[in-house]
Amino acid sequence: MRRIPLLVVLGLLTFEVLATTLEGAEQPWTTWSVYGGDFEGTKYSALDQIHRANVRQLVVAWEFSTGDLERGRAGTIECNPLVVNDVVYLTTATLRVHALRGDTGELLWTFDPDNGANRHANRGLSYWTDGAEARLFVVMGSYLHAIDAQSGTAIPSFGADGKVNLREGLDRDVFSLSVSATTPGIVFEDRLILGSRVGEGPGPSAPGHIRAFNVRTGEREWIFNTIPHPEEYGYDTWSPDSWKSVGGANSWAGFTLDQERGMVFAGTGSAAYDHWGGDRIGENLFANCVLALNARTGERLWHFQTVHHDLWDYDVACPPNLVTIEKDGALIDAVAQATKTGMLFVLDRETGTPLFPVEERPVPQSTIPGEESWPTQPFPTKPKPYAQQRFTMDEVARLNPNSTRAIEERLAEMTLGDVYLPPALKPAVTLPQFNGGTDWGGAAFDPTTRTLFVNSSSEAEWISMVAAKPKASATYREFGQQLYNTICSNCHGMGAKVVANAPALASLQTISERMSRTEVAALLQTGRGQMPAFSFFSEVEKDAVLAFLFGGESANERIDLQELELNWPGSVPYVATGHHNFRDPEGFPVNERPWGTLTAIDLDSGDFRWQIPLGTYPKLEARGYPPTGTFNMGGPVVTAGGLVFIGASMDERFHAYDVETGETLWEYQLPAGAYATPATYAIGDRQYVIIAAAGAGKPGTKVGDRYLCFALPESN
Repeated sequence: MRRIPLLVVLGLLTFEVLATTLEGAEQPWTTWSVYGGDFEGTKYSALDQIHRANVRQLVVAWEFSTGDLERGRAGTIECNPLVVNDVVYLTTATLRVHALRGDTGELLWTFDPDNGANRHANRGLSYWTDGAEARLFVVMGSYLHAIDAQSGTAIPSFGADGKVNLREGLDRDVFSLSVSATTPGIVFEDRLILGSRVGEGPGPSAPGHIRAFNVRTGEREWIFNTIPHPEEYGYDTWSPDSWKSVGGANSWAGFTLDQERGMVFAGTGSAAYDHWGGDRIGENLFANCVLALNARTGERLWHFQTVHHDLWDYDVACPPNLVTIEKDGALIDAVAQATKTGMLFVLDRETGTPLFPVEERPVPQSTIPGEESWPTQPFPTKPKPYAQQRFTMDEVARLNPNSTRAIEERLAEMTLGDVYLPPALKPAVTLPQFNGGTDWGGAAFDPTTRTLFVNSSSEAEWISMVAAKPKASATYREFGQQLYNTICSNCHGMGAKVVANAPALASLQTISERMSRTEVAALLQTGRGQMPAFSFFSEVEKDAVLAFLFGGESANERIDLQELELNWPGSVPYVATGHHNFRDPEGFPVNERPWGTLTAIDLDSGDFRWQIPLGTYPKLEARGYPPTGTFNMGGPVVTAGGLVFIGASMDERFHAYDVETGETLWEYQLPAGAYATPATYAIGDRQYVIIAAAGAGKPGTKVGDRYLCFALPESN
């Protein structure tokens, strides 16, 4: 196998060794020991044994079944595996950690302290070594666990019996609230820097402060308040008491790291509640920001806000890629931040200054009482948006006259227009949707050509707002569905019809087969794992949710909602009816194609090299349509073999594209959708590419429980 020299780009770009093994330094191109491939988040590999001329010969080298499908507990797997010392470390839908031989997939050990009781999205692990010992870190429910990388056993000296309670150390009482983490933290020296996933609904929510933990003891070493406290920078961009009660503004999508400068970078999410911010008047720093912090102290070095006073759930859903670009003949270290809006912000790495002009443009203003939306939003002049940002009658999909007519009839009752239409009492079409543009998969960067490869989704949804306190009577079942759609649907899916396609947690459609009514009632009171307690629900509210989930004699009894003292809205008087997928009568998106894309962007010029549809709908493919693109989840990997590997699409295929042209060079039909980012590594003289194929998740396709690892036939 030919190996690329370490020095590239005029000899000025150096690849850092990703990990030091216990037995000595591995070559950096043979490992994948950091989430996203390296500390810079490039998702780039200098391996080139698999290349454009032979990628069609790829075969399955080995498969690994997590066993969750057999146990009836399968769900989406979003894990980007780690590979160190020829060992693959990965997680499952039920949050077990497995170590496998990288050449055969043979199981070496399993870490499962909760017997598969936890069910929430997990994107992988963090790895640390000092040369004498090695540890893995993973979050299960509300606990950060430390695991011995060789034996797979808990390290009792870390925290309390090997784990740290993430509800502690946030400098606010969040005991009954959800605090977890879906994306692994990043290791700098002897610190694990970790974000969190917290509640985003109208009920109480924990703040999303960023913390660093000592990798040996689990003690908190520093904290950065993403919702500033009095006298801290940014405090005046919120209402005076926001720091006491508002949650969110969390870095849930992970980090990238400039080791030489000691700088850690993160994107942050919106403040809670997502769709009404009358209790957080202002721009809301440091929500929706690209953040640069001192990795040793947590001190803010700079920030750049991509959305002011977010009302759309337009989180910065992935960490920025650390890149180097050329401008005016000079190489500049930068960060490139992909976003849910389909805008790419390219910023100077040391200062946060935009390297392409960014304009503050007026946007439509909210009409919801008590809301004060921000008058402008930032738009980069380059690169141009890589996802759709407008939906009017001119952008309606035209697959057939009947579907088009049905769509137009529904649109007549809705508000249409450009990106940043604010949620209102009248339904409004949102494009990109809250899972649109680029989500947690992020982008990949080829440092040899300074090209960024980014996938995105462009399927419309609609959203509307209602008064938090209902003004009419309803049955217990109807009231329970309203509560469910408003509070629970972000995690468990939308409404009775879609609840089976749980985006991150267990499906509730079959809850009665797994839990009794009494057990669910107790769970609402106490919470468990990632699920917060809903002890603030009144007895009527609890009974209504149970009626929606279980039915029963009281489900059709009517109650006068005007007479109720509702507890769940708190200080939020208006809530969203949910994020509604917008489909035509055949089930296809209502906006024009492509519905998902993969784009190659020249970061020197800010111009597209190419853009192609990512994935297709097989039913339309069978009718002779060219690839349409689909909603997609998961990120790309780019290699020195001239290939971009990506799953992500709803057609459940694993793709390899030509980096120069975007031509499809290879596809493999997986047993289930690959809503995860692949990894590539080498053992001996053989290169491997591994990806999780477990389906389900937010795309809602069939479920699976496998990892597939590909390589060239051994004779090659």
